[in-house]
Amino acid sequence: MAIDKATVHGIAKLARIKIDEAEAESLVGELSNILDWVEQLGQVDTEGVRPMTSVVEMRLPLRADAMTDGGKPDDVLRNAPEAAHGFFVVPKVVE
Repeated sequence: MAIDKATVHGIAKLARIKIDEAEAESLVGELSNILDWVEQLGQVDTEGVRPMTSVVEMRLPLRADAMTDGGKPDDVLRNAPEAAHGFFVVPKVVE
C-alpha cells in the first residue's frame, strides 16, 4: 500500500506533530513499508492456530479469592494527614 505526502501531512496534523517536507518524504517510505508488512501478515494462514498470550505454556499463580479487611489499619492510616478512631478524617464538603 502506497502512501503519499498528503496522507502523511494529514496523519501528522491529526497527531498534532509538526513535520517539514524532508521528514514527510522519509515518512512516506517508512509508512508504506509498515503497511506492506502488515499486508504480508494478513496473508499468513492462521487456520487452526489457537490464540495465545505467551510463547511459553504456563499458568498464572492464583490466590484464594477471599474478602479481608487487610488486617493493617494502622499501616494504612500511617500516612493519613489526620485520622481518628481508625478512619480518615476529611474536611466537611457539604454545607
